[in-house]
Formats: sequence, structure tokens, C-alpha cells
Amino acid sequence: MFDLHRLRLLRELKHRGTLAAVAAALSYSPSSVSQQLSQLESEVGVPLLEPVGRRVRLTEQGEILVAHTEAVLERLEQAEAEIAASLVDLTGTLRVASFQTAALSLVPAALSLLRDTHPMLRVHVTQTEPENALPALLARDFDLVVAEEYPGNPDPRPPGVEREDLCEDPLRLAPPYTGAAAGPTTLRGLADRPWVLEPEGTAARHWAMTLCRDAGFEPDIRFESTDLLLHLRLVEHGHAAALLPDLVWHGRTPTVPLHSLPRGRRSRRVFTAVRRGRSQHPAIRAFRAALRRSADAVRP
Repeated sequence: MFDLHRLRLLRELKHRGTLAAVAAALSYSPSSVSQQLSQLESEVGVPLLEPVGRRVRLTEQGEILVAHTEAVLERLEQAEAEIAASLVDLTGTLRVASFQTAALSLVPAALSLLRDTHPMLRVHVTQTEPENALPALLARDFDLVVAEEYPGNPDPRPPGVEREDLCEDPLRLAPPYTGAAAGPTTLRGLADRPWVLEPEGTAARHWAMTLCRDAGFEPDIRFESTDLLLHLRLVEHGHAAALLPDLVWHGRTPTVPLHSLPRGRRSRRVFTAVRRGRSQHPAIRAFRAALRRSADAVRP
């Protein structure tokens, strides 16, 4: 019988990439992690790791063992969900990651609902972008992630993740605000204006660049930030054009003129993601239900 703790260390190494990252995440020393994995190799009887430069990677046998470890951990999470469902009230901590606009517009109301219905449940919220949050979900840093998917740019769905759609969030064109009633109202009309976009490597940036290029121009990107409130401020002061989602208003009246985008490009999909086997946990179900009520209440 293989030691489950050591199996989890091997799984962590696959997801985090280095012994140092595993050690930092689990509050061990790198030498302790290395020693535990060496003992696991002795238990299994074959090499599980091989050196690649200064790093290590899993051997074919290591990958096989991690696949079975994932199945075992999934069953354990199902057991945890069933035990939690048998209790009268929800307790413990639910670790949630959310991107900025959902964290500002949807999460606070959901927390208020949970505080009233499940006062003993502790919810820990971290604001982080889906590009980082979804891998961290698989690494068990979070229990639930609120993420986004842009039109025409679906991200690959990692195995081991269960997804549930939450709402559609319309996206609109916001020209630099000058106070004048007239002005460009199309993407092409803003080809010579400064733009603010999210940084390279984000799904939002890839979507925005594709949108502009399909309209026949390369945007003059003067500002880059994941903070959409900064995008809004730059638009309000006339410094840049932006692409703003309706959630940025939190259901309030927009402060700048907004214009429709081309058909098929007009909304992003907001969804929640959990690890496979975790979706029936009462805390997950309660938080998802609270988010749905919050989303229903937020309308631009």
C-alpha cells in the first residue's frame, strides 16, 4: 500500500513544477519533500522522477501514479461532501478566487446572503485572474473559482474541473469621454485614438486584439492594466478608449457613453469552476446559489 501523503507530494510536484514550489505551498523544506519522494520511489520500486537541467519531471511511471492519485483524491472529496451534507449546518472554510469585476459586483452580495443563511461558514476570497486561479484550483489552493470566457476565444477546459455557467456579461465600446454628444461610435472610428487594454497573456487582451484587427486596425495601446476601474477612469477623463463589461457598473447607471460591439462579440460568459467530485459539497452549492441570486440582482 502506497503512502497517501507521499502520493499527494508527487501530485503537487506535477502541478507546481518544482520541489521548491511544492515546499513553499505546503510549508516544508525542499530537502524534506525530496526525501519523501525518494521514499515513495522505494515503495513503488521504479524511478518516478528524472532530471531535466536543474529541474525534475515525472517519469512515465510517475505520471501513471499521479493519475491514480487524482482518482483517489476525487473520491475523498466526494466523501468529504457527503459528510458535510449529513451535518445540520455548514462549518469550515471555503476558499474562493474571483476576477476583479465579479469580486466587486457579485461576491459581496453573495457573502451577505451566506452570512445570513450559514453564519458558521467562513469564506476566504482572493482576487486573482482566471489564468492563475484555474491552475491553482487544480493544485488545491482554492475550492471554487469565479472565472470568465470571452466570445470567440474559449479557453481549453482542464481535465478534473467541473464548470457551471453563472451569467452573461455584456461588453461595450467606450470612447474617450469629451463631454460632447457626437463622436466615434464604432471600433474603426477609434482606430487613431489611444487605448487601454489588459496585459498580454490574458484572455481579455487576446479577445480585444482580435476584435480590433478584425475591424481593420492595430490599436495604439498607451495603458495596460488588469484593473478595469482604471480603464473606466481613463475613459472618463478622455485619455483612452476601452472595452468595458456591464459588471463594472455594479448595476448602477453608466457614467460614459457606451456603444454596441459587432454581433457575436457582445458578451463574455461568467462561470464558476470546482474540482471534479467537489460540486455536491454543501458549501459549494450554497455559494453557487448565492452567486446566482447576486447575478440576478445586478443589471446595468
